[in-house]
Amino acid sequence: MVSDSRCCCLSFQVAVFLIFFALPSISRAQTASSCNGILLSYAYTGGTRLPPNVSDPKQQPYRFESTITVLNNGLDELKSWKVFVGFQHNEFLVSASNAVLGDGTSLPAGVGNGTVFAGYPMTDLKTAVETAGDLTQMQGQIDLVGTVFGVAPPNVPMPANITLANDGFVCRKPTGQGKNETRVCCTKDPKFKTNITTDEEFLPRQNGDLTIMYDVIRTYDSNYWAEITISNHNPLGRLDNWKLNWDWMKGEFIYSMKGAYPTNVDSSDCIFGPQGTYYKDLDFANVLNCERRPTIIDLPPTKFNDTELGKIPFCCRNGTILPPLMDPSMSSSRFQMQVFKLPPDLNRSQLSPPQNWKISGTLNPDYKCGPPIRVSPSETPDPSGIPSNKSAMASWQVVCNITQAKGAPRKCCVSFSAYYNESVIPCKTCACGCPSNTAKTCSTTASAMLLPPEALLVPFVNRTAKALAWASLKHLSVPKPLPCGDNCGVTLNWHLLTDYSRGWSARVTLFNWGDTNFVDWFAAVQMDKAASGFEKMYSFNGSALDGVNNTIFMQGLPGLNYLVAETDGANPASDPRVPGKQQSVISFTKKTTAGINVAGGDGFPTKVFFNGEECSLPSVLPTNGFKKESSLATSMIFTLLLLVFLWQ
Repeated sequence: MVSDSRCCCLSFQVAVFLIFFALPSISRAQTASSCNGILLSYAYTGGTRLPPNVSDPKQQPYRFESTITVLNNGLDELKSWKVFVGFQHNEFLVSASNAVLGDGTSLPAGVGNGTVFAGYPMTDLKTAVETAGDLTQMQGQIDLVGTVFGVAPPNVPMPANITLANDGFVCRKPTGQGKNETRVCCTKDPKFKTNITTDEEFLPRQNGDLTIMYDVIRTYDSNYWAEITISNHNPLGRLDNWKLNWDWMKGEFIYSMKGAYPTNVDSSDCIFGPQGTYYKDLDFANVLNCERRPTIIDLPPTKFNDTELGKIPFCCRNGTILPPLMDPSMSSSRFQMQVFKLPPDLNRSQLSPPQNWKISGTLNPDYKCGPPIRVSPSETPDPSGIPSNKSAMASWQVVCNITQAKGAPRKCCVSFSAYYNESVIPCKTCACGCPSNTAKTCSTTASAMLLPPEALLVPFVNRTAKALAWASLKHLSVPKPLPCGDNCGVTLNWHLLTDYSRGWSARVTLFNWGDTNFVDWFAAVQMDKAASGFEKMYSFNGSALDGVNNTIFMQGLPGLNYLVAETDGANPASDPRVPGKQQSVISFTKKTTAGINVAGGDGFPTKVFFNGEECSLPSVLPTNGFKKESSLATSMIFTLLLLVFLWQ
């Protein structure tokens, strides 16, 4: 009897033990079965303390390992799946399997503000119905390895949230599965409107500031030819001397190119890598580039008719891509390349585009590019002239949008002046970045000193004496140490010139302090209350932009479209360097802007752009703090001085 009692007690304990440890799996199974959409989960799987040992616990690094799971429990295939993870502990991600970062950043990378993962190489998740429940086709898993700061075990560095980043879905509130896992179910949003049906093979092309098409135009077992087209769609977007980067994910290499060229011609990575092992009979002296992340640049116009390197439409423009409203024929760039593949992709239908795209230019906006999305094959007119279209073998679209990183320095800046104030409000201190060593030279936090108008005509290094003399004359305070310069290559002065009962005018002056000539330059100003009163520009070609709120677009007239670089003065030993300059007066009427307060602020732009880059603006506007009777004379002197410089 005692034996039976002990047996019964032991059986009860075992049952409790099994139930206790089975509960999480039961809970997970219930969560999965109750989600008739896309089930997301984030599970922390482990971590350890990392050297060095630091005194501040918040800065102590720890290794973390986690797994993200995306399961399609719905009735429709999920194409090009993307997941946002709200990291919140200054995480630094080292590796991620089966996915790439959605903004085109290559790993390792900081993701402490959250990031989007895009599935790769399996971009689409099929349904249980069409696969008979095959998880290898329904589910994607991302294994993460990285570093987190300040979260010591037994605490767990969980993200703030996880959500599906695909359009047309709504996600429920995440539910915790213990302290190491969180789950969320996302279902289709009934309010989301789309013009595509679920049985379409490809996703529709997306809109963006700039798009890149990757079209495979010829394919063979071991290699293929791709045509890459870069198209600008933003009315204020632009690229000069563009540079294009991507990551090869499967050991591919570039054999030859037409219409563009790599910055580094080197096949050594192939010779000493798996490419050289497989292609034993290939002459790698003819291979252009074997880098995992190549940098591609455009060719000069002289190569357009070159039979080996050119003869590609829209190529060979020194990397210049203009806004479509300036010149539609100059808003695209194109090149072709021959790409060799490695096993196991030696099949003409095994095609995979590179990932982690990045495009940049000289004094141009910053772009963030998404992952390549498979779209319907591109069609182009038949080159033979026959009235038919020729389709690509396969096409992918990369969408890039203009971004401005928080705290990132600008590349151009603006100064303000007015007829009713003798002083110029200069560009902000460190508007385009601070010098690396300022301990004994200048202050990075002191406000920029007010200047006399003539000081705008000389480089910052030659303004100190003028600024100090002006401060003494006007009884202005002088910070110690003196403020640093703006460090901008391009500056724009907006001078409020006149204000009368029926209209008003301003003078716009561009200065190029860099060593690069700007061909086909353009600028744009956003005037929140005054734009509708725009009349004309006298030395620039100006127009109000359609579809862009309150924005006036300006560019050089034919023959005056060069903003030349800074040059030496007449006597380089004693004279300051001379910036490149362009100037025009812009006039406005008050008929359509009743009640406008020009001197009170409505006569100054709220945003200024140069070649697509948004410029830094002063924090304050000119006031009536000084005598008006002398300010008109000052304005006339500044104009005369500028005319002298312009005609040099």
